[in-house]
Amino acid sequence: MSPTLETTQDNAPEKQLSFFAQMAQAGFGDKVFQRLTQFFALLILFLAFMTAFTLWVASRDCIHKMGWSFLTTSDWDPVNSIFGSIPYVYGTIVSSLLALLIATPFGFGIALFLTELAPMKLREPVAFLVETLAAIPSVVYGLWGIFLLAPFMRVYVDPLLEKYIGGPFFIGPSTGLSLFTAGVILSIMILPTITAISREVFESVPHSYRESAKALGATNWETILLAVMKPSKVGLVGAVMLALGRALGETMAVTMVIGNRPEVSTNLLAASHSMASVIANEFSEAVGDIHVSALAEIGLLLMVITLILNISAHLLVWITTSKFKQ
Repeated sequence: MSPTLETTQDNAPEKQLSFFAQMAQAGFGDKVFQRLTQFFALLILFLAFMTAFTLWVASRDCIHKMGWSFLTTSDWDPVNSIFGSIPYVYGTIVSSLLALLIATPFGFGIALFLTELAPMKLREPVAFLVETLAAIPSVVYGLWGIFLLAPFMRVYVDPLLEKYIGGPFFIGPSTGLSLFTAGVILSIMILPTITAISREVFESVPHSYRESAKALGATNWETILLAVMKPSKVGLVGAVMLALGRALGETMAVTMVIGNRPEVSTNLLAASHSMASVIANEFSEAVGDIHVSALAEIGLLLMVITLILNISAHLLVWITTSKFKQ
């Protein structure tokens, strides 16, 4: 074998290695990974934009016909092509707020117990059990609400509310399928969201805050109030807003227990309706293009409200956690 051929064969691996070495030095792999993750992030934004654009295109007929009256009237008459969203917006917001009033104290209490008071052996099992509630399908909650919760509310809870609180918020008779029942079942569904995010926020508070409070003679309750709850208030607001976003968009469980009657009433024991429920109930039986367009506009309005709440909540949580990590 000639010396020239041997030299060429010996230098081939060196050239190959130098090629990969040059790629590594140039950061080729890092650039590919960065571009790939950037594509995934932009893809999410693109999907959200396309969803909103599709709903806007589908709702143009109703927007053109009803205009602003769609947001300011209560009539919903598909036969005469008259549509107003107030009863559905009212039912969605009130049921979601009721859910927050019920679930927020429980969620904060569970999160404080898991981070501050519970023995280490109990923290993970209890957290797992609470978060398991989020894995239960919505339709299962709805069936549970129809067969167990609604009869229980009709027989035991609603009569007590009528007797001791009364009007204008609790007026009988009650069938169990009501705005208040929808709020109760929603509170169970959003409880894991409030608990999980509140727990993360509490754990992000530096331990030096707790140690400083105890060094000054604070009791356990005062330490939790001053060194844990007070610095976490922005993050807790974020947890509540995220839970509100989940409650606003809930469909099947609410549809099955809210009663599905498009009326605006201060009586929480009366049947009501929600934005997600009317879409689920009427879309498959919509008569005419204008009816489909009205349902699409309901969906667009619900998406805008939920998107604004979720963005605000994420910003609040990020501000709180980043402040303590600096």
